[in-house]
Amino acid sequence: MNAEFTELLRPFLKFAGPEEITEESRLRDLGLDSMREIELLFAIEDTFGVAVPDDKLVDSTFATAGGLWGVVEELRTPVGGGSR
Repeated sequence: MNAEFTELLRPFLKFAGPEEITEESRLRDLGLDSMREIELLFAIEDTFGVAVPDDKLVDSTFATAGGLWGVVEELRTPVGGGSR
């Protein structure tokens, strides 16, 4: 995870306070609800220039910060891993 991503997450996590957001941070425990999830999704798509497909819009994607970051990274990486 990078700092830009964790700073993007913070406003959507009403119980995070000043605590560090790690890959293991459980987003629901930190206050991410279904309405904030949708707003966060739009913010991620705008910030990182990705479009999250419907098959990734499942509870497990939003379970932890690391899981969500993994989906973002997967969508940012060109198919085939880039140059040959």
